Amino acid sequence: MALTDTAYPTDVALLTDLYELTMAQGLWESGKLEEEDCFSAFYRDLPFGNEFAVMCGTADLPDLVENLRFTPQDIDYLAGLEAPAGGKLFKPGFLEYLRDFRMHVDVDAVPEGELVFPREPMVRVTGPALECQMLETALLNTINFQTLVATKTARVIEAAQGRPVAEFGLRRAQGPDGGMAVARASYVAGCSSTSNVLAGRRYGIPVFGTHAHSWVMSFDSELEAFRAFARTSPNNCTLLIDTYDVREGVENAITVAREMEARGERLAAIRIDSGDLAKLSKYVRGRFDEEGLGYVRISVSNDLDEYTIQSLLNQGAPIDSFGVGTKLATCYDQPALGGVYKLCARREAGQSAWTPTMKLSEQPYKRTIPGIQQVRRYVDEAGSPVCDMIFDESYLEGEGELRGTEMVAVNDAALKTSVAGMDYRELLVPVVRDGAAVAPREPLAAARERCAAALAALDPEYKRFLYPQVYVVGMESGLARVRDELVRERMAATGSALPWKAPKRRRA
Repeated sequence: MALTDTAYPTDVALLTDLYELTMAQGLWESGKLEEEDCFSAFYRDLPFGNEFAVMCGTADLPDLVENLRFTPQDIDYLAGLEAPAGGKLFKPGFLEYLRDFRMHVDVDAVPEGELVFPREPMVRVTGPALECQMLETALLNTINFQTLVATKTARVIEAAQGRPVAEFGLRRAQGPDGGMAVARASYVAGCSSTSNVLAGRRYGIPVFGTHAHSWVMSFDSELEAFRAFARTSPNNCTLLIDTYDVREGVENAITVAREMEARGERLAAIRIDSGDLAKLSKYVRGRFDEEGLGYVRISVSNDLDEYTIQSLLNQGAPIDSFGVGTKLATCYDQPALGGVYKLCARREAGQSAWTPTMKLSEQPYKRTIPGIQQVRRYVDEAGSPVCDMIFDESYLEGEGELRGTEMVAVNDAALKTSVAGMDYRELLVPVVRDGAAVAPREPLAAARERCAAALAALDPEYKRFLYPQVYVVGMESGLARVRDELVRERMAATGSALPWKAPKRRRA
């Protein structure tokens, strides 16, 4: 474990979209400082054609909340901003309010490493309306990318079938912050190590690296380069054998391996970074085995992703480990998760009851779910997840009892599932209360273990790369009725019928 497990900046107040601050000023001026809101963060569409996502970034949320303060320099900067139509964008009274600003919100979130599915809340923020609004951009920035990377990594780990996967993506990541987030999230989801030394120091992740093609090219011959590296790093000796020709490279590696044996040392592995990796790895394995060097492992890299790894192993490639960089670090085939943060309930000053709210849209899939949302994950006798139910926590009766035991699928009102008598656990747990962390930051290893356990418990049909089984996420039947009533009330109030159609124009 590193000395600190966080890379979250301490100056996060301005890590936001401008409209969060203009809305905050509007709430302040409208006398809504005592009004309370509840927001839910969730994603709509499954990434990479996967059937789940791996939650990541939760551990950074307490730091975000606790550090959201405005410095004198922040206030001076905001005071200097001009409105498009002229004059100052922010009023002096609002800026004075920000000088002593601190968060008082409650945050509940799905722990890192847990699996999350579309539409269900990953994070719930409750508290003063202005403060909830101020968190939106930075919160989404925190969880969206890390969740995306963790999900991509989980697919790569699944393809590797238990073989170690090293994360090599720093040089191709989207800047230094992206590189750090990739190292952290990929370790949570199962990578064995990272090439990123700063991430190793900060997060306690094992680091790995040996030499590049430039090392070989710096010597008069490949054999000389291999010998020099074996002498300088006898306990970390993996030789990159494809700088010129893999067949020549493996013969030079065999020579060096024999010389190391004579000194009481061992060549750990070779790496191949180009060419037909299946064919070359078979050839290299054969040569090492012929020479009695079966202990030398084979590692490969070269723009790998889950599909390439799966193909290599399906071809019987005798590969022991993988180095995955660009396509993991950049989430090459889907660069954004698309997570959103939506208002789902309001409570006016002095009121005890919450009023559920929802966003309507001409696109039905963009309609939100109302209420103080919590999620129950139902499992079978073996402990495997079967379905998730979203319910309104403010409607719980007695000892946490729901009003109904039937749920309605969020994307198909005709699909109803009974959860009567099934075991469950609730996913959202407290991470912040009244603006402060409720517990010390957990070790990154705990999130990694949680992720491994969650993936192991998930039935294989949900983990297929092509046409995975659809995991059912539904609303408790009472919540589904509330949602339907809100839709009808809004349509009646506006006199419209969704989807809206533009009136026909008359021809001139």
